[in-house]
Amino acid sequence: MEKSERPFYNVSADHSNFRCKGEGGGVDAKVGFGGRRDPLDYKDYYATLGVSKDASQDDIQKAYRKLARKYHPDVNKDSGAEVKFKEVGEAYEVLKDADKRKKYDQFGSHWKRAQQGGGPPPGYEGFDFSGFEGFDFGGGGFGGGGGAEGFSSFFEMLFGAGGPGGAGGRRASRGGFGGRGRVRGNDTEATIQLTLEEAVSGGTREITLADAETGQRKTLSVRIPEGIRPGQKIRLAGKGQPGFDGSPAGDLLLKVEILPDPRFRIEGADLYTTVPVAPWEAALGGEAEVETPTGRLRVRIPAGSSSGRKIRLRERGLSVAGGTRGDLYAEFRIMVPEQLSDRERALFEELAEASEFRARA
Repeated sequence: MEKSERPFYNVSADHSNFRCKGEGGGVDAKVGFGGRRDPLDYKDYYATLGVSKDASQDDIQKAYRKLARKYHPDVNKDSGAEVKFKEVGEAYEVLKDADKRKKYDQFGSHWKRAQQGGGPPPGYEGFDFSGFEGFDFGGGGFGGGGGAEGFSSFFEMLFGAGGPGGAGGRRASRGGFGGRGRVRGNDTEATIQLTLEEAVSGGTREITLADAETGQRKTLSVRIPEGIRPGQKIRLAGKGQPGFDGSPAGDLLLKVEILPDPRFRIEGADLYTTVPVAPWEAALGGEAEVETPTGRLRVRIPAGSSSGRKIRLRERGLSVAGGTRGDLYAEFRIMVPEQLSDRERALFEELAEASEFRARA
């Protein structure tokens, strides 16, 4: 049987950052089923983010947010911004995770292979063995620590020495073999970065898949559900790695990250923003405009509002279970003028003498 190439897809998109999680450790890596791994150049992720090797997780996150905002294609139109944006995202994906960071510090560009310790033989790193749980390999299954005997039995089944229905095995419970060694392709995971406006409003986004082996590119339209939250995934069925011997392709899973927005803070499905108000508005009441991800809204300022008081705008946040949405909380912050005119100073002094209010008991 001839070996069938199973290319690893590189993913890119306008206004997006996609980092494929697969063999190779970088967005430009390529793995062919049964082929050889392309050599990888060492990438200094610390230098990419501009932090030292002993930087704290908080420092790494701050550096990433600053650079992601600087190089995001929606903000920076320079020709090299998109490439820099992707490099920053790739570096953060590794350094934000304590285990990945430890392996990277120890093994450099080969950290991912080291993390997989005891994985498949060289050249089969891109093969998805998850479909063979419960499969009888004669000497033990992969999930049960069958080790070399398990892999040996598996390759015998692939190449005819112990095929399905033979002495060594039975059909896998999911994916798995058909009658001719058919194996579903790997699922591929990537990260899509959305603005808060995109996450709240939903819509469509065009992305481009690039075959690392052939260079062939394919553009797809992705539907973004309204109110999608960080960490949720969008599944594109059949857009992952090709199956073995004509079997169905795996899926492409797009894990959502939301870019930092200085106007809002995200807590679960709720959003928080601040509304500056003047002292007389806080005391007497009034109206103010509130920023929301979908535009400005006019709200009422209740009389006697102190700094920290919040008003709730229902279902203006992100999605929650059951099809409902979180809320947007607008917090009042009383602002005073840094410099007073003579008339303003006189009025404040008059108010101070006339008022019986004491802020401190």
